Amino acid sequence: MNGTLKIYNRISKLPFGNFIFSKVLSFRAPYFSTIKPLIIELNSGICRVEIKDRRSIRNHIGSINAGALCTLSELVGGLAVEASISPKLRWIPKEMTVQYSKKAIGKLTGTCSFDPAILISGDIKVPFEIHDESGDTVLRVSILFYISERKTDIHSKS
Repeated sequence: MNGTLKIYNRISKLPFGNFIFSKVLSFRAPYFSTIKPLIIELNSGICRVEIKDRRSIRNHIGSINAGALCTLSELVGGLAVEASISPKLRWIPKEMTVQYSKKAIGKLTGTCSFDPAILISGDIKVPFEIHDESGDTVLRVSILFYISERKTDIHSKS
C-alpha cells in the first residue's frame, strides 16, 4: 500500500480524522490551503474532496473562481494518482484540460475514480468531474500525468 494512503487510513479513523489529514496535506502543499479542502474519501483508484463556497475564492460574478476550480482539480487528480501508484513509480501532472458546464456556486465535490491498473510508465490521461450540491457537473477535467520509474539511489545499494 502507498505511504500516503497508509497515513490517510490511519488518520481518518480518528475523530475529525479527515479534517486533520486535510490540514496536514495543506501544510505539506501550502497552495492547496487557499481553497480549504476537506478530503472526504481516499483509496486506491478514488479520491473525493469538498470545498465550501467562500467570498475569498469567488470571482466578480459571484461564482467560484476558475483558479480555485483548477486548484481543486489538481488536488483531486493528484491525490487519486498518489494513493494508487506503485511505490516503484512517480508522477507529475503534464497538462490539464477543463470544460466549464455550469456556474460553480455552493459546496463543490471533486471526484476522481479510475482503475489503478492504468498507472503505468508513460503519459496517462485521467478524466474526472466536479459537482455542485445538487449533483450537477460544473467542471469536467482531464489531467495528463507523466508516469515514470523512480530513480534508484546508487548509495543505497550494498
